[in-house]
Amino acid sequence: MKRAGYLPTTSEVLLDIYEEDSEDALNRHSEKLAIAFALLKTPPRTPIQIVKNLRVCADCHSATKFISMAYNRDIVMRDRNRFHHFRNGDMLMQRFLVIG
Repeated sequence: MKRAGYLPTTSEVLLDIYEEDSEDALNRHSEKLAIAFALLKTPPRTPIQIVKNLRVCADCHSATKFISMAYNRDIVMRDRNRFHHFRNGDMLMQRFLVIG
């Protein structure tokens, strides 16, 4: 992804570690692992749906936009507050959850 232009956002890594290690820590976020697994195990152009109980960090948000463009997939991530819907590198809309 880096060769194609993706730059990791390491400013949100709270640990006091070297730059390479902070990028490695970002690569182990659960939503990135889930997307990688879905890319391996589903047919091309199948939409990917990810559900997590924490907020999506800025790096995972930008990486998901990039992945949706590179692999021509619709990706929907639901975090604790909203749905993030990506298609062709664009975020289509954020729909807020209504908890009543």
